Amino acid sequence: MSFVIAVVAVIAVAWVLAFVGAPLWLWTVLSALAYAAGVATGSLGAIGAGVLGVPLAVLALLNIVPLRRAIVTRPIFGAFKKVLPEMSSTEREALEAGDVWLEAEMFRGRPDWSQLLTFNYTKLTDAEQSFLDNECEELCKLVDDWKVEFEDKDLPPAAWAYIKEKGFFSMLIKKEYGGLGFSAAAQSAVVTKLATRNISLAVTVMVPNSLGPGELLMHYGTDEQKKKWLPGLVSGEEIPCFGLTGPEVGSDATAMPDSGVVCYGEHEGQRVLGIKLNFSKRYITLAPVATVVGLAFNLKDPQGLLGKLLNGDGTKSDYGITCALVPAKHEGIQIGRRHFPGAAFMNGPIFGRDVFIPIDWVIGGPAMAGKGWRMLVECLSAGRGISLPALATAGGQAAFRMTGAYSRVRRQFKMAIGKFEGVQEATGRIAGNAYTLEAMRVLTASAVDHCAPSVVTAIAKYHMTELLRRSVTDAMDVLSGRGIQQGPRNPIATAYKVVPVAITVEGANILTRNLMIFGQGAIRCHEYVFPEMEAARENDLAAFDKLLFGHVGFSINRGVRALTLGLTGSALARSPMSGPMAPYFKQLERFSAALAFSSDVTMGVLGGELKRKERLSARLGDVLSQLYIGCAVIKFFIENGQKAEELDHARWALDNCLYEIAKAFEGFFDNFPARPIAAVLRLAVFPLGNQYKPVSDRLNQKLADAMMEPSDLRDRMSHLVFRNGGEGDAVVKLERAFELLQTAEAPYAKFFKALSKGEFAGGDTASRLQEAVARGLLNPQEAARVAEYDALRYEVILTDDFAPEYIQGDFSQGDSGIGVTEAERAKVLEFTGGRNRVG
Repeated sequence: MSFVIAVVAVIAVAWVLAFVGAPLWLWTVLSALAYAAGVATGSLGAIGAGVLGVPLAVLALLNIVPLRRAIVTRPIFGAFKKVLPEMSSTEREALEAGDVWLEAEMFRGRPDWSQLLTFNYTKLTDAEQSFLDNECEELCKLVDDWKVEFEDKDLPPAAWAYIKEKGFFSMLIKKEYGGLGFSAAAQSAVVTKLATRNISLAVTVMVPNSLGPGELLMHYGTDEQKKKWLPGLVSGEEIPCFGLTGPEVGSDATAMPDSGVVCYGEHEGQRVLGIKLNFSKRYITLAPVATVVGLAFNLKDPQGLLGKLLNGDGTKSDYGITCALVPAKHEGIQIGRRHFPGAAFMNGPIFGRDVFIPIDWVIGGPAMAGKGWRMLVECLSAGRGISLPALATAGGQAAFRMTGAYSRVRRQFKMAIGKFEGVQEATGRIAGNAYTLEAMRVLTASAVDHCAPSVVTAIAKYHMTELLRRSVTDAMDVLSGRGIQQGPRNPIATAYKVVPVAITVEGANILTRNLMIFGQGAIRCHEYVFPEMEAARENDLAAFDKLLFGHVGFSINRGVRALTLGLTGSALARSPMSGPMAPYFKQLERFSAALAFSSDVTMGVLGGELKRKERLSARLGDVLSQLYIGCAVIKFFIENGQKAEELDHARWALDNCLYEIAKAFEGFFDNFPARPIAAVLRLAVFPLGNQYKPVSDRLNQKLADAMMEPSDLRDRMSHLVFRNGGEGDAVVKLERAFELLQTAEAPYAKFFKALSKGEFAGGDTASRLQEAVARGLLNPQEAARVAEYDALRYEVILTDDFAPEYIQGDFSQGDSGIGVTEAERAKVLEFTGGRNRVG
């Protein structure tokens, strides 16, 4: 019995040591003490002492670093170097671009929650807030979504002029150069607000403030280049675009066929060293109206002319991707034609054949030749966290506000459609996703103000645009026929058409999910993997030895932590605070440990093959992404003061995160090629089975009900939605109907209950309301409210209709969705007897 107790005690101590991550020397000391005690007490016989003495000796050997390095590490080091995959310079540059931030804490298995709790959101300055409240409002008022997208296929001249005059193109340019010098958070808010008015307006503004000449000049341009171009970019005299993608190159920019060859040529009457360019660019936003073009191309120097200029060495002939700035009117450039990507923002091709430019037009000067890929990935890693997340949030906020109001105003079967459980499945999801999107937008944009978090911005770009896709689709389902008929009354149709643009640009979502998030995250965020690779490339055995044994201890610790937290329902995990978020902190820590252990085992088993197992790595990337999303939601809830009215939305978002994490792990285990290893991993992550469920119907219903009620929460969750479009604006009418309903709903319900029973003799609404007052069913004030509301209610549920000539492009008569006349409306009511006109 004493032997059994001793064994149990040893196992318990070992478990604790593994759980807390005890160092190797402590394992050795405690093992030696246990061994000595067993021998001294006779618990270990001669055979037991002999058998257990071997692992104890090995353990002791591992503490003698020179001996360990020679006997154990050196063979492993040799094998590791043989299987280490080759990494091209472009892959290395992409991998090293940007900074590691909060995602590293999620990946390492024991998050330091202070990194999240002490991080400060970027607060808008007075100037930034004023710009958002005033200039953005005025610009939105200058734009009519329907006219832009259907009639003009362009922003109105007044909007273009206002954009240039007020510096919308120079938000990221520092004040010292005359720009607005806005934070990433301010840029994000501006783009979000503009996008709720018109997608083309938002894209027009966001592109010059994202990847483009302005940002590249700010970071890499020579003083001369800054002096030449920045004043024009600030004033709006210069409109920039950047030519990166083309027919043969989309997400894989390293396959770029566009070429530049160093040679001598003539420029402004002089023979100068320069580059002869040949390129074909496609899908370039603002190209049709651009005055200055940023170009990316592969630079060759077969004669070594550039090398001789720079350092006297003319042996280098292949420089790789290089960026240059070229005036759009420069000889040989063909520009001005348009693509039509589902919305009216300017987008088109750029062509050039044998275009000669001086070598000084390379961004950063001749010394930056070949550094273009590094420039692009560093700038894109930051810009990816601003523009498209802002568009996604705009769609989420607009869908939340408009669908909530419409589902309350629109009635079927004598009840608001938002009360039907089937509709609530969609509207509750819209509300939960809107909360998630704003939480991610604020945290990610603030992160960009502090550093350049490349993995986090890839997570935000992918998942936020996917949430946009889901939110807009859900909104279309709820609006139904109202949503599919295009016209001035339909504010969501453009967003529905343009969703594929957000899904495609700045790294297609399929690529981002399957290659970037985990592929870059696993190496950059892991505490040991990238340093081990570097040690191997530098042939540094000592560094590799230290990293290797640190990595082994790390993997054991995370595996035991994942199993222990799974067995205890995360009870032993840490939460930095009490209250409603405490259980979620613990759950996220549990899954962080599970991700770290699963990733280590996967990389160890599959090695370089993991790079080709895209669906497996994508699922691990989904886990990492949901961990970050969960952090964003918790941070948002805490920073908002942990308001009770927000708790259901935070719980919805976090419950959904946990369910998505569990689903991703299940898919990963089901498809892991080494089945015994998959079983071990499943046991470690779900020792008691997968107990995570989708968001409950009850919680989803709470969100669906809340979005149909006027409240501070509703206003906060849609605070960037533009709502001042004038009396004829569809959003304004819907908002007004929603407001009127709050006081008209009770008398309106009484009136139509009587109407549905056939109690009125009149043939139209006005005469029936007179009868209702005469009979004492309504008082005059109530009848007036019902009349006002019913007229507006009918207006907001109408769809647009047009003359055939207008649809075919004849806009001379100004026929833009006139709808039915009042007389036709009265006939409809008379025909139906009100039975189907309850909403």
